[in-house]
Amino acid sequence: MTARPAASSTTPGAATTPGSDAAPAGAADPAGAADPAGGDAALEATGLSVGYGGLAVARGIDLRVGGGDILAVLGPNGAGKTTLLLTVAGFLPPVEGTVRLGGHPLEPGAPRRANRAGIVLVPDSRALFTQLSARENLTLAARRPDAVDEAFELFPALARRARVKAGALSGGEQQMLAVARALVQDPRVLLVDEMSLGLAPVVVESLTPLIRRVADERGAAVVLVEQHVQLALDIADRALVLAHGDVRLSGTADEVRGDALALEAAYLGAARG
Repeated sequence: MTARPAASSTTPGAATTPGSDAAPAGAADPAGAADPAGGDAALEATGLSVGYGGLAVARGIDLRVGGGDILAVLGPNGAGKTTLLLTVAGFLPPVEGTVRLGGHPLEPGAPRRANRAGIVLVPDSRALFTQLSARENLTLAARRPDAVDEAFELFPALARRARVKAGALSGGEQQMLAVARALVQDPRVLLVDEMSLGLAPVVVESLTPLIRRVADERGAAVVLVEQHVQLALDIADRALVLAHGDVRLSGTADEVRGDALALEAAYLGAARG
């Protein structure tokens, strides 16, 4: 993969982990890039705690994602990754903290307003209209007349199945359709939850580069929750690792990849020496 310029950080050359001499993860080194023009990030969260019924499952999350950048959110099952995406998308109100889009605070727990403002979620369930064709699924979501054809250009394999009901598509084709449905809404911020769930590795390897292409060509800020750590880090600019309710590691993708001990500790629950 061709290396992309790393976003500025208070701790260059090393991912941030609790207990290090560097600033605490997610505080002075928010896990995301500032807008390259020096303005507001496309997506920003400050002091964010996420959960259900006022009970936090993950806390102390600070992030900034600029247009055209990808933030990978990693961590074991139950770490709060999906809850974070649902909160950013407005389906859940934050337990604490604020989410901003283009510098403007988003109304907590208001998914329709978040969507109209440009935040689009690709859920892990895909949530397709299974009795409608692929083209009909896209047409219902499209915000421009030519958006559907643009999506089919990005996913030629899906274009060949445009008239097939979504429920009859393969798992890989359904995932393409779920991503394409998000893209026809012209997202400013694209949230992708476990794109690889239930798919063969070879299918996942063909899909992940398309997320990088969406960020590069469309300028969308992307937050990618993914269980395949190395595949996610291959396309991401920055990453944060959630475990046991906290941000355990954050930095550029290369920095996080290089801290194998911290990654292992986050996933296995081991204490770092």
